[in-house]
Amino acid sequence: MGPTDEFERAARLCGYRRVAGIDEAGRGPLAGPVVAAAVILPVRNRLPGVNDSKQLSERERERFYLAILEQAVGTGIGWADAAEIDQLNILEATRLAMRRALEQLIPSPDYVLIDAVTLPGVSIPIRPIIKGDSLSVSIAAASIVAKVTRDRLMARYHDTFPEYGFLSHKGYGTAEHLERLAHYGPCSIHRQSFAPVKLAMNVRKMAQAQLSDPTLSEA
Repeated sequence: MGPTDEFERAARLCGYRRVAGIDEAGRGPLAGPVVAAAVILPVRNRLPGVNDSKQLSERERERFYLAILEQAVGTGIGWADAAEIDQLNILEATRLAMRRALEQLIPSPDYVLIDAVTLPGVSIPIRPIIKGDSLSVSIAAASIVAKVTRDRLMARYHDTFPEYGFLSHKGYGTAEHLERLAHYGPCSIHRQSFAPVKLAMNVRKMAQAQLSDPTLSEA
């Protein structure tokens, strides 16, 4: 059936007026930021067919992205970059991105629906919903905004690092990406704490060591 406004209506029945949905994109990739979006939709929104971003084609996401920005009461975007992911771990970096998205959201929400994650330290009432992006229209909208925003960021990184093919795989661990990672080694937006990137770094270090000391390859 797809997402509905059931959770938003339940919050409004409790007296809340500015109900935001939050979701993220980019927890799994080997490169690039994790991006979060926070979206407050109007009580009567016109988004028939909106769904979890993973269930939509790129063209559908772009169409809904524009419709969401046009209709939303407010939207906020936040992200954590590769260095912050390596420093904090991906879960805490995701929470950081979500907090930043909330900070950018104007008007400020008085209630938050979130896809399965808790946000310690946030004073606004929060309701985590398992598989929320497929159940709540606000969370689904946030998932689309986050995904489109991240994909556009990765397209810009492709211009800076064309040898990795970020435009096609967006930093995920595809066969193409792993092959290029092995060939070129990691760049500045790769997540060095992720196992495939660590492996590529170690292989490259060994190759450089052998070049500087050929006797190592004979051991």
